[in-house]
Amino acid sequence: MDVNTMRIAVTLLSFVLFIGIGIWAYARRNQARFDEAAQLPFLQD
Repeated sequence: MDVNTMRIAVTLLSFVLFIGIGIWAYARRNQARFDEAAQLPFLQD
């Protein structure tokens, strides 16, 4: 396996991980948790 094949593999793996994180971030089951986390800076002690 030469260096160019390794570069292609790492690029493809990174792209797949990026897409996976995007799908996870926009999943409906996470929406309530992210909305709650977004309000944390505005809550007073």
